[in-house]
Amino acid sequence: MPRYRALIAYDGTDFLGWQVQPGRRTVQGELEKAVNRMAKDPDPALKVHGSGRTDAGVHALGQVAHFDLPFAIPEEGVRKGLSTMLPYDIEIKQIQRVDDDFHAQYSAHTKTYRYRLTNREFRDPFRRNYTGYWPRRLDVAAMQMAIGDYLGEHDWQSFAAAGYQAKTTVRTVTRANLEQVSEDELIFEFTGTGFLYNQIRIMVGVLLEIGMGSRSVHDIPRLLAAKDRQQARLTAPASGLYLKSVDY
Repeated sequence: MPRYRALIAYDGTDFLGWQVQPGRRTVQGELEKAVNRMAKDPDPALKVHGSGRTDAGVHALGQVAHFDLPFAIPEEGVRKGLSTMLPYDIEIKQIQRVDDDFHAQYSAHTKTYRYRLTNREFRDPFRRNYTGYWPRRLDVAAMQMAIGDYLGEHDWQSFAAAGYQAKTTVRTVTRANLEQVSEDELIFEFTGTGFLYNQIRIMVGVLLEIGMGSRSVHDIPRLLAAKDRQQARLTAPASGLYLKSVDY
């Protein structure tokens, strides 16, 4: 069966995450409905495999998925056909025919996540679904100094939310950056070999506490060594998180 790789963007606001859940609206569920409709509803039904899960309210600029079809269709035909069958909050940006051994999850080398934060006294109703919100003044220079402590291979147990199912909590972060892009918006970006459940949101939460002065600038190494989730208290809102890209 021909295998196709899809580059996908979606607005996660009205989805209960990526993964199929019975009776719930999910990104994977909508994609599988469209793929099976294109394939003339085969039995058994076809599956769509993503590079990883995103939680309820989390967005994607460059999610990657793969699926097989029972017959060959030109790449642009697949893209256009699926686009006509998908809701407006999912966009197929590109389709590529790939080898049978390609796997969207297991072939991935690194992922990059972006976190957008609105930092102002009053909440902006027009950004509430697309940025996190923090009303207190932040010391951005201190946060920029601290963020480099995330780089490298670490045991991230202190940054893993309850319910994670990973075999190991060791991950490598190869890039960590914080930029103030306007008077009231910050953008955090992290690239790594993989991230645990809620890890990025907890990493941002720790930086926010550093920015408020409730943690020392170089408290991150202590948190990593503690291997205790209770030591890293804050989890930033899901609305600011985007899966930016997956590299193979």
